[in-house]
Amino acid sequence: MVLRAILAAPVLFAGASKASAGEADRIEARIEIFGLAGLHVLTNRTTVEEAGDRYSIAMDLDTRGLARVFVDLTSHSEVHGRLARDTARPDAYRAEVRRNGIDRAYGVDYRSDGAAINASTPPSPGWSLSVPAELIRGTVDQLTAYFLLEHQLAQRGTCALDVPVFDGSALYNVRFTDFTDIKSEALSADGYQNFAGPTQLCQIIREEIRRNPGQGEDTYQRGRVWYARLAAGDLMLPVRMEFETAFGTVRGYLAELRGHGVHLHLMRE
Repeated sequence: MVLRAILAAPVLFAGASKASAGEADRIEARIEIFGLAGLHVLTNRTTVEEAGDRYSIAMDLDTRGLARVFVDLTSHSEVHGRLARDTARPDAYRAEVRRNGIDRAYGVDYRSDGAAINASTPPSPGWSLSVPAELIRGTVDQLTAYFLLEHQLAQRGTCALDVPVFDGSALYNVRFTDFTDIKSEALSADGYQNFAGPTQLCQIIREEIRRNPGQGEDTYQRGRVWYARLAAGDLMLPVRMEFETAFGTVRGYLAELRGHGVHLHLMRE
């Protein structure tokens, strides 16, 4: 159940600087996820590219160690779209998930007029009837939602952002907010990670609207993420995160970062 919750909490790496039309601006990152009693459960590998007015994001998830005894999971999701001023708009999102030998495929096509078309194959049961087109108009995928936050953090220094999300499986709002009493926080190295330095702390709240009745998967309701400037340029990157689930707190740590002239190894061996 905890692994299912982790799947719904992608944390991305967005660069606010723009590359020229013929040059890709690329960042690669690896996050290690730990569950109850410090059990290493998941590895997240994310790549973000920007070139001119285009962006693309790819994320791969794999269960680790003893977690595979309970859930053997691999997942690949990707999105590509357009950049415009201070925002991003996806064109197409696709996700392929294999869990304990069962394959699922999700997809959404986003039109320039704001319409979102469920392109899941096979179609998710009930979605074509239970989610009116007007409810998913103007939505984005879950990868783009975090991408938008990280651009905003780099440019304006605030977490305050509400993003409607439809990913072919669920319709929900992701609300990013600043903590009223703690906005900046200096992190210290701990038993997992040797990062220490100033960060900006964001709270994340997921507000469920509709979910595929055939799934019944629990997910996070709220969490918090610490962002820091780790590379040259106008960048804010997540270094630590915590998500609250019905089965306990899930923690993630940035382990490795490559791009923008840096190659960092932050996890303790």
